[in-house]
Amino acid sequence: MLEPKNNAQLPVIPGKRYFTIGEVSELCGVKPHVLRYWEQEFPQLKPVKRRGNRRYYQRQDVIVIRQIRSLLYDQGFTIGGARNKLTGEEARSDLTQSQQIVKQVRVELEELMRILRR
Repeated sequence: MLEPKNNAQLPVIPGKRYFTIGEVSELCGVKPHVLRYWEQEFPQLKPVKRRGNRRYYQRQDVIVIRQIRSLLYDQGFTIGGARNKLTGEEARSDLTQSQQIVKQVRVELEELMRILRR
């Protein structure tokens, strides 16, 4: 499988409430050990931990991971620079994240329309 070059090539986020680390890895094009490392580096990432210390990410976590991925891989930020950028943008991030959610919902609705037209 080819690694996605940018976030535009990543799959649509399914309409689920929780995602396992393996699912998030596939949705974000990042290996699980990288996700665990990013949890230590980015305070915004706090997946729910259940029995056996298993991580369960929510849709918002997936969006933040995609933002981090874009900052690091596409825009060339360092970990520290990406952390500062995300922290500095927290006031504006509600709007940005809302816009991303709206885009995601729009893509999902368009896909549903295509399926219904068949």
